Amino acid sequence: MSKSQVQEPQAESLSSRQRCPQASGLESLAPLVSSVEETPDPIPTTIKGTIPTWINGSFLRNGPGKFEFGNDRYVHWFDGMALMHRFHISEGNVTYSSRFLRSNSYVQNSEKNRIVVSEFGTLAMPDPCKNIFARFFSYFQIPEATDNAGVNFVKYKGDYYVSTETNYMRRIDPESLETKEKVDWSKFVAVNSATAHPHYDREGATYNMGNSYGRNGFFYNIVRVPPPGENAATQDSANLTGAEVICSIRAAEPRKPSYYHSFVMSENYIVFIEQPIKLNLMMMLLYRIMGKSFDKIMSWEPQYGTVFHLVDRHTGKESEVKYKAAPMFTLHQINAFEEDGFLVMDLCCGDDGAVIGDFTLENLRRESGEETDKFYNSLCRNLPRRYVLPLNVDEQTPLNQNLVTLHNYKAAATKTQPGEVYMTHEELHSDELLQYGGLEFPQINYEKCNGRPYRYFYSCGFGHVFGDSLLKMDVHTKELKVWRYAGLYPSEPVFVASPEATEEDDGVVLSVIITPREEKSSFLLVLDAKTFTELGRAEVPVNIPSGTHGVFNKMV
Repeated sequence: MSKSQVQEPQAESLSSRQRCPQASGLESLAPLVSSVEETPDPIPTTIKGTIPTWINGSFLRNGPGKFEFGNDRYVHWFDGMALMHRFHISEGNVTYSSRFLRSNSYVQNSEKNRIVVSEFGTLAMPDPCKNIFARFFSYFQIPEATDNAGVNFVKYKGDYYVSTETNYMRRIDPESLETKEKVDWSKFVAVNSATAHPHYDREGATYNMGNSYGRNGFFYNIVRVPPPGENAATQDSANLTGAEVICSIRAAEPRKPSYYHSFVMSENYIVFIEQPIKLNLMMMLLYRIMGKSFDKIMSWEPQYGTVFHLVDRHTGKESEVKYKAAPMFTLHQINAFEEDGFLVMDLCCGDDGAVIGDFTLENLRRESGEETDKFYNSLCRNLPRRYVLPLNVDEQTPLNQNLVTLHNYKAAATKTQPGEVYMTHEELHSDELLQYGGLEFPQINYEKCNGRPYRYFYSCGFGHVFGDSLLKMDVHTKELKVWRYAGLYPSEPVFVASPEATEEDDGVVLSVIITPREEKSSFLLVLDAKTFTELGRAEVPVNIPSGTHGVFNKMV
């Protein structure tokens, strides 16, 4: 294992933590999920070490940043109001700014000084100023989905948007972080929602997934948004024209469709993973009348197992073969590629999807102690796994034998009956990873390697509920390089390639580091991606809460 994590005198000694990562008590994580003020005007940062002068652009981050209005408090971490962050990097200097997304949800809540729009885990209550009859009948009004797009920055036709998992996005000015117009997916294409994790092909098109339901059942829809047009640079409005559903996949259980957060894409295929986190469709339509928040309509039902739906990305045709596996849940995929008649998929997977409901603010703000440590250490134990789908399965394919013939691959796939293949995964890690808990928020050199064979990915190591280390994994050797300091909590690592890079890991990794131990002590970390050693940091004199996802917007 690389010892690159021991980089400075203040780095923690890893000997005891490697043997037993839960040995020492964990501090309260409440500061990571506490409300902060926005910083709309860029402010300078203090540089320690060196920020490479070739980095020229903005590191954009998104995530919850406000957790109450008046006396009302949000219940779940996912519910907090979206706070956008911008680290602008130029000539070795860094400035920082942040703005709350001026969503309808944020504006209405602010005007009323209470929570008036329901979120994932928090049900908005009727206006107490209304009379009893008005309040009663308000329960029977279908609530509008939130536009609190606090998950990710995404790109369509050259424009940046912030996104969550409803049918609403907001266009954003990536330089000022000003909120532009609200965009309803259903105005452009027949879907009721879209993920916050689209994929991009090399021609500039964007792919995403939404759903639709009606008398004919529940469908998972794959959507393609075309590349920017000739006049895209001069157009100052949201434009998803030309978006089309290229494939509709019928849910196996129409009354219990699956929750999904992302999907898999290789150069020629898209794979939708129908996992056993189920949504109660009837409750989904009536959850407010029943007095339940959205998260309460989700349930972990492992008896349904996992189904992988294979779709040709160019024709939209779904394979007649159903690829099945043991029950698991996944939020984020690492990468997928094709090799000698097989589709190789690498995912972050867990064995108990019920943990999603445990990310409540009450849980995350627990005081430190033995029981809290045990609870934190149980929340995120996702591990990297590899599944291999044989692409050429037909009537002549033999039954009950492993079809995976790729050299050095331990994953298996067996045709169990006509039109059905059962897959067994390969653990894409060594026992060394278990010293750091699980891992999440995987990132690759996306521009070079997405949908193609690759070697490295970067992620957060989850010693407990929030990432407490940064990891670089070699999927060929399963070796790790680690950056870890006691009391520091990194965000999702984002890779930025160096100019004219020829090797996959020639560049830097960016991550925002926060700590609950000190006020106004966050910083932007820059690691050499190849050696995983620290190059520099830009210290920010404001409080930054823990976020979700981000992108690097390269200046041309």
